[in-house]
Amino acid sequence: MRGTRFLLAALVAGGVCAFGDLVDTLSPPPDHPAIKYHDETQRPLQDAVSKLNQRIAERAVRLRFEPGSGYLRSLLETLDVPVESQLAVFSKSSLQAPLIGPENPRTIFFSDTVAVAWMRGGFIELASQDPEKGVIFHVLDQRPEEIPHFIRHDDCTRCHISDASLGVAGMMLRSLFTAPDGSPRLILGAYTTDHRSPFEERWGGWYVSGELSHIRHMGNTVYPDEYHAKTIAVHLGDGYLARASDIAALLVFDHQVHLTNLLVRIGWETRAGLHDGRRDLDAWLSSAAREFVDYLLFVDEAPLPRKVRGTSGFAERFAALGPKDSQGRSLRQLALDKRLMRYPCSYMIYTDAFDDLPAPARDAIYERMWQVLSGTDPDPKYARLSFGDRKAVVEILRETKKGLPLFFGRSNNRRFGFDNYSDGLCHLNGRISIHLEWRLPCDAAVGSHDGRTDSRASRAAGALTSSPRSMAAMVALRYHSVNFDDFLRFRPKAPGLAS
Repeated sequence: MRGTRFLLAALVAGGVCAFGDLVDTLSPPPDHPAIKYHDETQRPLQDAVSKLNQRIAERAVRLRFEPGSGYLRSLLETLDVPVESQLAVFSKSSLQAPLIGPENPRTIFFSDTVAVAWMRGGFIELASQDPEKGVIFHVLDQRPEEIPHFIRHDDCTRCHISDASLGVAGMMLRSLFTAPDGSPRLILGAYTTDHRSPFEERWGGWYVSGELSHIRHMGNTVYPDEYHAKTIAVHLGDGYLARASDIAALLVFDHQVHLTNLLVRIGWETRAGLHDGRRDLDAWLSSAAREFVDYLLFVDEAPLPRKVRGTSGFAERFAALGPKDSQGRSLRQLALDKRLMRYPCSYMIYTDAFDDLPAPARDAIYERMWQVLSGTDPDPKYARLSFGDRKAVVEILRETKKGLPLFFGRSNNRRFGFDNYSDGLCHLNGRISIHLEWRLPCDAAVGSHDGRTDSRASRAAGALTSSPRSMAAMVALRYHSVNFDDFLRFRPKAPGLAS
């Protein structure tokens, strides 16, 4: 993201601000009654590491301890975190900074909701996402025990609740100018990274491997002084589980970290707002949903200058996770040519953190997604989402995403007729103002309707107004002579859109 020269105090406070509005506003405090981040008395933690802790205590799971890497390999297998996701960072920028350097990098392995960090000579660090509370931090000592125990480490939030994490318990991903011994050269500045970041500002202090087609970036580079840079070779010696810090895994992690923080921030803000009776919550959600959906759909993604290819097997392992639609398409398929994803909608929409958002937040996000994917919003920045992109994303979501609102259409049905939506359509969050839009094929001339209502429209409107819960519904119909193939010939609109 945007870089700046700044003092040490600014770095400790959270680094460089990201795009969007959420970073510029205060979030609810972690001890708010609707969040209680530090309190486990009323609700057990639901993140993967806390659940594993309980299973280990009950002797339902046993972790193996191996020479060199300790519990690492067994832990990754148990948490279903792929070894192929390994990333390596050599800047001294974390809890175990004195141990880190180009000869002894810190490795990070990740799944959708868990990150595991390991280095030779240190303990294991873990960050895992609780669907409501946010990211929970643990450490695990690297010594063989009958019943190893993960210790919650809330000291991590001194950095992991900051501007860089949108003010919530989240993740941080920074790019630093790094000295040959791994120390950050703070006088030169730093960058907070996500998928919108220019590539020439990414991965400072990180190793980068794979086929990069000579793309300029800050990885594999040290700065002996303020005026000179030196390229170094990727160094992962004895004890490391892999020899790669894969470009495909780095690109996915760049995307995932910020979206994790967006999910936590919107969840915290909505729960606190509902608890406090916040009057402007709907307006806030409308604004936050725009920022969230733009990121979810990669609207502001920095284009890849050239095609890249990972060599660790991560891309293949990641894509195989699915879920896939009936045509074999998945939101996990990587493009790595001009952009990260083959289909521009994040796989993070399948996480528990998304599904467990309070209903008003989830509804606002779905409504905004539909505005963008249906082409209702004319903002030129959405032109980068082609007709084919939008069509594919909607079709994949229809078949793979549970809880998708009715106005996205029914799954397993390629062509949609008016009667499919005749009862209680779009009745979200207690709202009764329902808007429908029917797009006609090009050969159905607009003038031929001459103000008359199509019989199918009449039947649908009648069904809507006869339903007890939508008796007062307003149905707005518009006719267009735009040829959208067989895509959304009947296009119901989310509530609240202009009719």
